[in-house]
Formats: sequence, structure tokens, C-alpha cells
Amino acid sequence: MFFASDNAGPVHPKVMERVIAANSDHQMPYGKDTIMDEVRTRIREVFEAPEAAVYLVATGTAANALALACYTQPWQTIFCSKVAHIEEDECNAPEFYAGGAKLSLIDTDDKMTPAALEAAIAKQAVGNVHGAQPGPVSITQVTERGSVHSLAEIKALSAVAKAHDLPVHLDGARFANAMAALGCTAAQMSWKSGVDVVSFGGTKNGCMGVEAVVFFDPAKAWEFELRRKRGAHLFSKHRFLSAQMAGYLQDDAFIEIAQTANANAAYLAEGLRAAGATFLHEPQANMIFARWPRAIHQKLHDAGARYYLWDGPLEGPANEDVAARLVCDWSIGRDQIDAFLSHF
Repeated sequence: MFFASDNAGPVHPKVMERVIAANSDHQMPYGKDTIMDEVRTRIREVFEAPEAAVYLVATGTAANALALACYTQPWQTIFCSKVAHIEEDECNAPEFYAGGAKLSLIDTDDKMTPAALEAAIAKQAVGNVHGAQPGPVSITQVTERGSVHSLAEIKALSAVAKAHDLPVHLDGARFANAMAALGCTAAQMSWKSGVDVVSFGGTKNGCMGVEAVVFFDPAKAWEFELRRKRGAHLFSKHRFLSAQMAGYLQDDAFIEIAQTANANAAYLAEGLRAAGATFLHEPQANMIFARWPRAIHQKLHDAGARYYLWDGPLEGPANEDVAARLVCDWSIGRDQIDAFLSHF
């Protein structure tokens, strides 16, 4: 009954098989391995972007921070939701790698809106040497509250950014989960919607630890290579990153894995709803925010369930409702979900 994070699950067999196969011979280091050639070609196919520059790093924080740094000057500000991963969970890494650029937070408990983004951009004094200048717009997909931006919503946010000549970054740590939820293509959810650079996640969706950074403008390639090396994120035995991504992409495994995780979350949400839980946000992918009495939380924890309480401690009045965050990955079986729900 482990619902703490999709980071906590095992590596998918299709990914592990490629890692094991990559361990059987010698390959050139630092991204010169032949498996990376396969990955680069496959990602370009998936994104319908034959000229895209494709790179791998081991963590989502590195992917986001290094990608944003390539589009941000130190005197600029990055626009994002106040609950974006780059704000809540990355310990100022984007600001650090961008040389001291700041974040401008859009006041929302989930998605940014075009109107709020427009207002935030308008607050920046363009051409005023005393203030930060407008920089990239960063969109989180899936959001940190489990919502999925529709294609129309991404296009609307991108349109605001483009009206001010600002680049758009998509934090796609759960990119495949969003694709599966929308039933769209990678291209539709990225460059066809106005996105300039994508952090294409693998770690949360069955990989051991790999993320791709995809630049639709190949002119950014050399800068990223320099920043990745300078930032200590260029792996010497890079083939083990490449192998993970190759297994992840082979036969569209990334979509299949995400569909399974989303289906598990939908099954769990249906059971929670039937048990009387209320939802802070309507579940759309593989993450759930729901509220139920503390007494049930206590029973679940005593039974070994693992998940995050969201707005209160485990100790307190038994009949008081407390919210929780639950995340499903591909490996969570229906038996675990049924066992969890049996305590309601």
C-alpha cells in the first residue's frame, strides 16, 4: 500500500532489460555511445521534430534548471505557478543555474491562467534598469496538484508569452501521464502548442533515473552542452542513461506505463469517492488529493500504508478531516488498492 510517490516504485522491466544489455560491452563515454544515437532518433520521431537537440540528465531538477538557464539571463525573471515544481521542490536550482535570475510566481493553487500570466508580465518594468526583466514562462504538466493542462490551455499560455517575445518551457516530469490523459501526441503537447523546450520525464514513469531535455531550436544545443558539463551533470558512463531512455521509448512503452499508472489512480479515486472522500482537485492523471477523517488515516498508517498527509498531522481529533496526497505508478496492483480501500 505504497502511494507516497511515483519516484518510489521499481524500474519497469522493459527499461531494466536495456540497462542490463548495455552492461555487456564497451561504449564511448559522455554521450558518445551508440545507444544515444538511437535515443536521439527516437525522441525526434516521437516529437515529430527532426531537427530537435536532445540531451539526457539524471534528475528532473537538472533538466528543468539547465533548460531554463539556456533561455534566461541573470537579470530576468521566470514566470511560473506558485505551486510549480521549480518553486516548491528545487531548492532555488533554477535561480542558481540561471546565474541569479528570480522566479515571478503566479498566484494560483494549481494552473496558471492566461489573464494572471499577462498581469504578472505587465508588472515587470521592461527597459527599467532597476527591475527584473521578463524571461521564460514555465508550465508544469502534469501540475503539482494532479491536474492536466488541455492543449487549448497550453496554447493560450504560450500565446501570452509569445506576445511578449518570451520563450516557453514545459516541465514534463509526468509528460507521458499527461499525454495518456489527453490522448494526444508529444508534438501536440509541445512545439505545436508553442513550447520551446521540454523536460521529458522518465524517472517518475518507470525509469531508474533519466530525463530528456528537448530543444526545438537546435541553436541552443552547444550552450546546453556547456552548461550541463559546467553544472556537473554530464555522466561519464552515459550509456546507462541512454539505455534507460531507449527501453522507455521502445514500442511506445512510455505511453503504456503511463496509461497503467493513470488507470490505477482512476481506480483508487473511484474507490475513495465511493467511500465518501472529498477531493481538493479533480484527479486527471496519476496523482490524487483527497480528504477523509483522521481516524481512517490512523488505521491506514497502522496497517502499513504510506502516503503524504497534506494539511494536518496524524495526531488529533479522530473525526476531523485531513487531506492526503496519493500517487500511483505502474507497479501498484489492484490488490494493493483494494487493501487500502478496505480500511474505510
